[in-house]
Amino acid sequence: MVGDRMGNGAGQGPAREGVTGFGAFPDADRSGEIDLAKYWALALKHRLLIAGCVIAAVVIAVVVTLMTPPTYTAVTTIQIDREAARVLNTDDGMPRELPVGDEFFQTQYGLLRSRSLVERVVDSEGLANSNDFIIGMGGEFEAREGETATQQAARRRAKIIGLIAGNLGVSPERGSRLVRITFSSPSPAISARMANAIAENFIEANLARKFDSSLYVRDFLEEQIAETKARLEDTERQLVQYAGEQEIISLSDSETGSGQSLVSTSLGTLNIALGSARVDRIAAEERWRQAQNAPVSSIPEVLANPAYQALVQQKIELESEYQQKLSVYQADYPEMVELKARIDELTTQIQRTAVSIRDGIRAQYQIALNQERSLQNQVNALKGEVLDLGDRSVQYNILARELDTSRQLYDGLLQRYKEIGVTGGVTSNNVSMVDRANPPGSPSSPNLPLNLMLALTMGLTIGVVAALLIEALDDRLTTPDDVEAKLGVPALGVIPMLDREKTPDEALRDIRSPFSEAYYSLRTALQFSTSHGAPRSLLVTSTRPGEGKSTTAFATALNLSRIGKRVLLVDGDLRNPSMHRVLEIENSQGMSNFLSGLSELTGVVRKTPYSTLDFIPCGPLPPNPAELWGGSRLQDLLDQAFAVYDHVVIDGPPVLGFADAPVLASSVEGTLFVLESRITGRRQARGALRRLMMGHGRVLGAVLTKFQAGRTRHQGYDYTYDYNYGAEAGDKAGRKV
Repeated sequence: MVGDRMGNGAGQGPAREGVTGFGAFPDADRSGEIDLAKYWALALKHRLLIAGCVIAAVVIAVVVTLMTPPTYTAVTTIQIDREAARVLNTDDGMPRELPVGDEFFQTQYGLLRSRSLVERVVDSEGLANSNDFIIGMGGEFEAREGETATQQAARRRAKIIGLIAGNLGVSPERGSRLVRITFSSPSPAISARMANAIAENFIEANLARKFDSSLYVRDFLEEQIAETKARLEDTERQLVQYAGEQEIISLSDSETGSGQSLVSTSLGTLNIALGSARVDRIAAEERWRQAQNAPVSSIPEVLANPAYQALVQQKIELESEYQQKLSVYQADYPEMVELKARIDELTTQIQRTAVSIRDGIRAQYQIALNQERSLQNQVNALKGEVLDLGDRSVQYNILARELDTSRQLYDGLLQRYKEIGVTGGVTSNNVSMVDRANPPGSPSSPNLPLNLMLALTMGLTIGVVAALLIEALDDRLTTPDDVEAKLGVPALGVIPMLDREKTPDEALRDIRSPFSEAYYSLRTALQFSTSHGAPRSLLVTSTRPGEGKSTTAFATALNLSRIGKRVLLVDGDLRNPSMHRVLEIENSQGMSNFLSGLSELTGVVRKTPYSTLDFIPCGPLPPNPAELWGGSRLQDLLDQAFAVYDHVVIDGPPVLGFADAPVLASSVEGTLFVLESRITGRRQARGALRRLMMGHGRVLGAVLTKFQAGRTRHQGYDYTYDYNYGAEAGDKAGRKV
């Protein structure tokens, strides 16, 4: 997030052609990825803390285990079958499965842990009569002053119940109906005795509950049967009496046994006949309507009549014969006249036959209509009788329904009573003993291997949590990965820590030393930081003093000059200059003189022992350095220097607490940020970078100084900067640097 803000800030500054800014790296935040190597490195880093927590936990576990008195646990196994309540059902001697969940078994487990079962065990074993059980459990019981015998017995009983309940265990075996009853005590004999006693008393209590329930139900059923029988007899007498008074005659159905009144039966029969007659009348009426509206000769019933068809056939034959003879004889010929007379006679008969058939259709319709009317009149007459009977049968039906209900209830109660008498409710028990407890031969606790394993786990957990907490609270930047991950800034260089007897100037003169090699690598990284190579103007700054900023500025300028570049090194720390002491150059005039306009560039530039490296010292300390840097003389300096030099390297002041560094950063092409390994905090570095970005500075990257690769490698990281490779090869060849 800081890197994003920095990147945005850089983008708002003046455009510098070819300069590469920075932002949060894609690998800087991998919140959804588990880096096992990171956690392993963290464990190695805090290995002493984790090992100390583990050792302390193991020692505590061993001491507690050795000081804990042994406890023996006895186990009794019982089987609990799920069964239906058979109080009002027949018993076939086998458990009945209930279509329920685990409520039944959970209830049984609760009964095993119940106080009533513990009290039953105390009474059956006679434990409350003395203090032997309390002493055997490793406890003590003393009489209190002023306490009566009754109070003492009650207190002893309560304590024994508490001891049994506290040491009783019930654990069902997964996937089976077996339940393990455990009891723990300092005595193997007491443990076995109590485990068996609890199982036996649980079985007896289960049987007792069934027997008590059966007796209660039998007494209840006897009372209900007597009451139901009396009510049944009274209702039957009332029904018979009322039917005689109201003259209600019912016909009994042999299949269902139910009765129906005679009038209702007659009405039903007539209603069925009326429906059939109505269907016949409708059909006859439709035939008659068709016969009325159609010519007689086209009525379907006429055409289908055999007599009509025979007459038509005869007429057709005579007409055919007449037509044949008409070609031979005249119409007045006697034979022709006779044929004509016969044809006319057949025509008359055909007409009479058709009319007779049509009249028959009408007669059928009239008969069907009369029959329907007759049946309708009879049904209407019976409706009144049925309605009157319905009014008189209301009370009769009430009595009949009450009689049926009482009879069914009586039969059911009598059947259940007989079943209870046969089964007795106790012919089968769903709880049985599988394995009795034997006195255990070895203690169940303390378990040294288990305690050690738990101690190892707990110690390791505490150690890891402590390491993570320490790491979360550790705000220091230690490795290049810390720089890139916590700041979002590319690490351009890693400078190793110098030996105490060696100064930076001496290490830099030795071009094969690891110190020099590290700055060579930094120079190479700078050459790739812009599109045209190393930035022409470069500011070197840090969060606070003492992080190696001046050494880095000098080393960077020196290494650029060693590759043939003309470099101008500027001591820009106008508050606490130190570069003139490193180069052993007098500091009478310098940047303060130039910025204030008292001197020109040629008057403040000093030669150094290095041919292509020139230097501008700080000069007299001004009272207002920020105002000097904010003037136009800084840009004049850069413009004049670029005419002579290839690069200008400015050793700037620290960022925090001063306004100089942001002003300088906004004027140069790139800024190099120096961080001291194991000293600089993340919040401080972020604050410094934020100030540089607010000043529109372009931060090229960071340099991690005073890095101790050996210590970091011991902590699990693998930062092996073997800058000794070239020097060792030279030593083996007998060359001196």
